[in-house]
Amino acid sequence: MKTLILKLNATGDVVRTTPLLRCLEGEVTWITARNNISLLGGLAGNLRPLCWEDRETVRGEEYDLVINLEDETELAAFVRDIRHKQIFGAYMNGTETLSYTGDSRAWFDMSLISSYGKQKADALKFQNRRTYQELIFQGMGFHFAGEKYVLPEPLYTDLSGDVALAPVAGAVWPMKNWALYDELQKQLEAEGLTVNILPKRSSLLEHLNDVRNHRCLVSGDSLPMHFALGTDTRCVSLFTCTSPWEIYDYGIQTKIVSPLLGDFFYQRGFNPRATKAISLSAVLDATLGQLRGASLELARDEIG
Repeated sequence: MKTLILKLNATGDVVRTTPLLRCLEGEVTWITARNNISLLGGLAGNLRPLCWEDRETVRGEEYDLVINLEDETELAAFVRDIRHKQIFGAYMNGTETLSYTGDSRAWFDMSLISSYGKQKADALKFQNRRTYQELIFQGMGFHFAGEKYVLPEPLYTDLSGDVALAPVAGAVWPMKNWALYDELQKQLEAEGLTVNILPKRSSLLEHLNDVRNHRCLVSGDSLPMHFALGTDTRCVSLFTCTSPWEIYDYGIQTKIVSPLLGDFFYQRGFNPRATKAISLSAVLDATLGQLRGASLELARDEIG
């Protein structure tokens, strides 16, 4: 069995796709963005990660299965030129437009290339209550049973503490940037806790270790959240404009959903109301609750 995966962006979405590696047998080639190569390298003996710039390496090969989880024309055109027996996901149809396979409808019906158009796609996304993993696994004929992310060993960093804060989610989704992180840090430090703002690192593997070195992470729906879920780090995750239901919590996540989620759902602009809708007290209480849970787990481990 030879499988080709195309999942380039964003890094958090690449990470949450890695549970598939626990189900796919045989040789797997994964084409991704160059900055994600460090996360896929060395994960498994049957996995060959390639950056998009090196895609020509696979053009002469034949694959039993191609999994294209991107909704971009350039990638679908590339897939069309690869010899394959079966495809799951986006492809170029006979009219030179993007389409997607019937078995991937559960996911792509809610995407930018939805056959229903963006407005209906966003409505379907808001109504959906299945996680990303459940949707992809089911479409491919697998049963998702909580398979964990597959992550590499991180690089050493000396940043550690009780709570890590990730206040910046990136330019694409400015409304993910909750407005009260400074106040939260002051309140937590008043409780005698060590609180760190996650710094920007030159390596994703350092960033991964920064998250792992804390007892709890507070962030939006972003890469640090996925790193926490992948390293068994308790997390409090704030959802202001994206789907909380697509995220599988692995039993270690507290989700706080904005009361205005419906007003700003999947909007990529900026409105300060979205960044202030979740209260400071809700996040503080959830964070302290996660820390208490972490302490109880540690005590049980020491007794056991």
